[in-house]
Order: sequence, then structure tokens, then C-alpha cells
Amino acid sequence: MMRDDAILTAAQMQDAEQAVIAGAVPEYALMERAGAAAAEIVWRSGGKRDLLVLCGPGNNGGDGFVMARLLRERGVPVRVASLGDSRTDSSLKARAGWGAPVETLADAAPATQIVDALFGTGLTRGLDAELAGRLRQFTERASFTYAVDLPSGVQTDTGELLSDVPTMGVCIALGAFKPGHMLQPAAGRWQRLVCVDIGIDASGAKMHRLSAPQLHPPGPFAHKYSRGLVAIVGGEMAGAGLLASQAAARAGAGMVRHIVQEAIHQGPGAIIAQHAADAADVAASLKDSRIRAVLVGPGLGREGGASDRLKAAMGAGHPLVLDADALSLLAGEGVDAIPPGAVLTPHEGEFARLFGDLPGSKIDRALAAAKRTRSILIYKGSDSIIAAPDGRAVLSPASSSWLSTAGTGDVLAGLVAGRLAVTGDGFQAACEALWLHGEAARRAGAAFIADDLLAELPAAIASRL
Repeated sequence: MMRDDAILTAAQMQDAEQAVIAGAVPEYALMERAGAAAAEIVWRSGGKRDLLVLCGPGNNGGDGFVMARLLRERGVPVRVASLGDSRTDSSLKARAGWGAPVETLADAAPATQIVDALFGTGLTRGLDAELAGRLRQFTERASFTYAVDLPSGVQTDTGELLSDVPTMGVCIALGAFKPGHMLQPAAGRWQRLVCVDIGIDASGAKMHRLSAPQLHPPGPFAHKYSRGLVAIVGGEMAGAGLLASQAAARAGAGMVRHIVQEAIHQGPGAIIAQHAADAADVAASLKDSRIRAVLVGPGLGREGGASDRLKAAMGAGHPLVLDADALSLLAGEGVDAIPPGAVLTPHEGEFARLFGDLPGSKIDRALAAAKRTRSILIYKGSDSIIAAPDGRAVLSPASSSWLSTAGTGDVLAGLVAGRLAVTGDGFQAACEALWLHGEAARRAGAAFIADDLLAELPAAIASRL
């Protein structure tokens, strides 16, 4: 299963902090923890290079004052520039603990290292143009840049950029990740993201960051049917179905049947081609109790009986993965036609066609769609989200931009079907498949095509055994 990398909204983070404070830890002591943890990241990265800490009026600025004091004690030449007076009890105490001159942002000189501790979690409006421009000037002249919790100008829960946000070197999440750390466009505003422990309890979080799964090799008595039989219902475009079939086979399924519309089949001998000319043939092909997962969509098409082939697959009673053309066809039927418990893999356009213009963040929309269909949803993109009807969500860190090429979605769908056949759990299968997809892309490097991902899957899986 996935590692427990909690993600908390701004309100949930505030509640978690208040729970610590209610447990007899003063608010200022929590600020000291946050400042010390962030200072350690700066120390390890930049050492004794000269440093300018930019502090805002609230507790994010207070964290900055604590950082400045602790790094000065380590011999770092530190200066602090502030927007003005500190406005919270804890930030006032942290400022007093700094005990040295505080410059204005307008008059401060650049430095080799810059810490953005102006505004963190909970920001509701952007920086004014002058302040945003000044922050950009500081970061562009620095060699090492850090953002405390979130870069100033990022909306915590949506990842929206409320104003101009320069790209930082390191973003230091305090206590837990926030949705804005995973969602675009904010997720593209740093080179490295780290999360530091400040002693809050996030064990009840229902959102988590996608982490490397723990996979298991087949047991000593495994055989092709015990490992899972996957059926992939193809249509007029055999290539997409073949990509998905190979991905399912490499994902761990013991056998894959590619149910093809045309009798001619090209591909690995390990993939069994089964000719099904029409929907009745598809239904007959799926009358096999050994089938653990059925994938419909890659290569299905939208004409020539595709809708009937889809209905035959959905009526077979097997666990389902619905992708690509299947989702487009279902948009015409309405989401009530989706069998509960299916795994859906829409990209942005397919999601909009299926569910319309839902309100809220991408997370809100994913969770609403999962609940509405009683299905597992992989809402694909550079910030993919896996959502379950019970409110669980897993957010993926940014993946390779080279995945924006034809066929990579077919590979992902095949991976989901393969892992579903192995695990029997749609949510777990989605998490494992999405991680393997991203890892295969990482290993493939640059300028790959979808077929190249298949070659990287064995190594990606071996890395998690």
C-alpha cells in the first residue's frame, strides 16, 4: 500500500495546529519547531552563504524570524527584511527574539540566498504588483531560493496563482503537504519540494501524496490464471488496444486476451487475440469466470457498433476499467450508465464531457465525480488525482511532460487493468498503476513514445519488489 504522505487543506492544517496547541504546546513553541525545521533545510543546502529572509506580518513571517535567528547562531550572515509590523502574538515574539535590525523590502539589498516567508498557507488574495515584482527581483538575483510552506501568491487549496509567483529552488512544506503543492500551476513553481515534521498529527487525513508502492512477486504456486486474466475489448483501432494489452501483461497479469474486431492481429505472441466481430461475440468472449478485469476504451472507436461492444462489456459482470472512447460514448449515455465500482480514467476533456462544469478545485471535482458514479476515478493530467467515492484522494506529484504523446493513456489504462487483476482493489490498482506509469516515464528519459514505456516497466516493477 501507499506510504502515509498526508495532504491537508488550509482549514485542516489550522485544525491540526490547534489540536497540538490544545495539547499544551504553546503556539510559539510550534513556530519554533517550524522555523528550526526550515532552517535545517537552508543550512544543508546553502551553508554559510549570505542570506536574506523576507518576512510577512503573520505567522509565516514569524517562522522566518525564527529561521534567521537560528541560522545566525550557526554563523550564517543573515539579514531580515519585513513588510512592516508583525501582527500576531507569536510573530511579535519571534521578531523580538531576532533582536537585530530589520530592513524594509524596498531598501534591502539582494543576497546569495533568499527565503520567502512573506505569506504561506491560507492566502486568499495575491500580492500587489509592486511587492510581487520586488520578490521576483530578489529571487532572480539569488543562487539559492526557498519558500516557507508555499511561495507567496499561491492559493493553498487550489494551486491557483493569485499573483506573479517566481520559481523557487526549494519549497519547504511545514507539517504536511497542502493541495497547492500538488496541483498545477503552483506545482511548477519550485525545483524541489520537501516536507518537514513539526509534530502535528495528520493520521486522519483522507488525502495523500502518491508514493512508491510495495509490490510482491508471484508466489511459488502461481500460474497464469491465479495471477489474473485480463480481457481488453478492442475495436476499430487495434494499435491502442495492443499497447494497453502489453501494459496489462507487464503489470503482473498472468494472461491477457485482446478481443479484437478484425481477425488480423499483430503483436507479441504472449497476447492472445480473440476475434469478436460484434457485440454478441464480445459478450460470449467475456463468459469466463476466470476473468479478473475487463478494460474497454483503448482503440474501441465511436462508430461501427462500438457502443454495443461497450454495453456488452459493461454487462458481463466483471471488474471494469473504462478509458478513452468508452468514456466519450458514456458521455452520451449519461453517468448513470456507469456500473458502480468501475475505474474511470478521464483526461480533462473527457471529464468535462462526462460531468460538465463542476464547481471547486480539481480535487473537489474529482471527489464529486467519484461519489456521483460510485467509481474510482483517475482524473489525468500533469497533476493527476485518484479519487474514491468514500472521500479518499491521492494526488500525484508532477510527472514527465514527455507523457504528452499519443498512446501513453492507453498504457496507463492497461496498467490499471493489470494491477486490478492482481490486487482486486480498484483504488490500490489505480495508485500502483499511476506510480508505475510515472516511474517508467522517468526511466525512459526524453522524447520517448508510448511503446518505450513498456520496455521500462519491468525495471520499474523490480524496483518495488
